[in-house]
Amino acid sequence: QVQLVESGGGLVQPGGSLRLSCKASGTIYGIKAMGWYRQTPGKQRELVATLTTGGSTNYADSVKGRFTISRDNVTLQMNSLKLEDTAVYYCNIRGQFHDYWGQGTQVTVSS
Repeated sequence: QVQLVESGGGLVQPGGSLRLSCKASGTIYGIKAMGWYRQTPGKQRELVATLTTGGSTNYADSVKGRFTISRDNVTLQMNSLKLEDTAVYYCNIRGQFHDYWGQGTQVTVSS
């Protein structure tokens, strides 16, 4: 059984940085892409950043230039954090047959 466990969330001041990681247990067949999504209360989950196995990246406009996704442990480096980055962040790995999601990690940007 595949499980994704996120880590690295927390409380940070505006302008600060956090690094999120996602550890996968189990076997995921035919990984196509990995990424991070986020959700705030009352809103739909939205894409933050994705990385395909071919190396292509896609970032939400709101995080371009500030966030960087990398393959190792699906790391999301978040710099220059803003109040509006506050959300629960979810790791996602898209396999050949199934999408896998973590339980989420809270990121709070507050002064």
